Amino acid sequence: MTTEIVFEVHEDEADGGYTAAALGHDVFTEADSLAELRANVREAVQCHFADSGDAPPVIRLHFVRDEVLAT
Repeated sequence: MTTEIVFEVHEDEADGGYTAAALGHDVFTEADSLAELRANVREAVQCHFADSGDAPPVIRLHFVRDEVLAT
């Protein structure tokens, strides 16, 4: 049984909103706000593991932020 699933979260700076992709699983979702993203991630995990009934008890959101520095 998997004890944790980790999502890599990116903020779309140009259009706003967020995308989340699970590491090691085919689970993806998006949302306009962080509150909506959290709800969508929970729902996506439940749907993905519905057949096996083996959903991990911990969902971790890892926020990725890219910065470009010009010289």
